[in-house]
Amino acid sequence: MSPEHIVRSFAQELERLANLLTQMGGVAEAQVAGAVRAVTRRDVELAAQVMAADQRLDEYERAIEAETIRLLALRQPMAQDLREIVSALKVAADLERIGDYAANIAKRSLALAQVPVVPPASGIASMGRLVGTILKDVLDAYIERDVEKAVAAWKRDEELDDLHTGLFRELLAHMTADPLTITPCTHLLFMAKNLERIGDHATNIAETIHFVVVGSPLAMERPKGDGSSFAVMTPGSGPEARTLPRRPGNAA
Repeated sequence: MSPEHIVRSFAQELERLANLLTQMGGVAEAQVAGAVRAVTRRDVELAAQVMAADQRLDEYERAIEAETIRLLALRQPMAQDLREIVSALKVAADLERIGDYAANIAKRSLALAQVPVVPPASGIASMGRLVGTILKDVLDAYIERDVEKAVAAWKRDEELDDLHTGLFRELLAHMTADPLTITPCTHLLFMAKNLERIGDHATNIAETIHFVVVGSPLAMERPKGDGSSFAVMTPGSGPEARTLPRRPGNAA
């Protein structure tokens, strides 16, 4: 086989790998959207579909892992090509975890659908819309190799953290005011945390895009606005939560 044919064949293999990731990203995006709809619509059938479809992401991850190992072994890539292949493993792992979190949201929605609606549930829809936007922008940035779009989506993670903190505080206040809502509010707390973690994995992908295109890590501190770890109920102050100031060395 001539060098020209080898180069063309390798380019086609890289394109095939990128297509696998694009398809996996589309499934992950649909999973997140479906999970949020299952919560807001109290749709148990949709929730079951989201949970069942999680296996597709596992299959994509295995296929991408096998393809990257094959390319590394046979092609011995360097520079940009090496970054493309190695990054595929990282992106696939992030997408698989996003699918796991979506399936967990769908699973909890089954329990939530069996109890009366609690007002803070609308906060899940708000978080879901923002997560969906961030994830879509990151996946588009991956396809287009658009570093600016990736960084813009990366910066919005702080906005998502703020929503999470606000919903966390609202749920604490609601449970304090009405102990009968503790069960549904607890499920909502876990759902909100799952959405916040989906945002973190989306920002991981944004950072990977920067590394692939630029060849170096993103030289900015990751924006974090999540103050839920510091939210407390003040004794005797009524159904209002406040956030304690962070101390140096405390994890967010």
